[in-house]
Amino acid sequence: MSHHEIHRTHRAGWLRAAVLGANDGIVSTASLIIGVAAANSSHEGVLLAGAAGLVAGAMSMAAGEYVSVSSQSDIEKADIAVEKRSLEQNPEFETEELAKIYETRGLASNLAKQVATKLMEHDALGAHVRDESAFRKPAAPSLCKRRFFQRPLLR
Repeated sequence: MSHHEIHRTHRAGWLRAAVLGANDGIVSTASLIIGVAAANSSHEGVLLAGAAGLVAGAMSMAAGEYVSVSSQSDIEKADIAVEKRSLEQNPEFETEELAKIYETRGLASNLAKQVATKLMEHDALGAHVRDESAFRKPAAPSLCKRRFFQRPLLR
């Protein structure tokens, strides 16, 4: 018997960003156009102001997105470096730490230790980054964001 569920929560990130960006763009540009039109500007002046507002808004959103993604990436890289050092200096403590995380999620103590030991043997850093630091794969970033801004964390 096959069961297939379609989950859409992975789309929440890009949908939220798209709605916020569209709303911001519409309100900002409309406000600019209304202000310029209220000043009794020519038809061409109103159109020029609207186009300039759209371009400036797009550039601002792109710069903000770049700074945001870069900042998050820098913080995650710093946390990964801390975790690497800790794994090198005290692997026993790190195994116990991972086991405690699994115990708090409901595994029995002995099973949590077995899982932690196996994961440490397989990919210690990956297990700690995922389960201790709780880094998650970004929820479907936009094509532009994926193409230009995201840098891989683990190399």
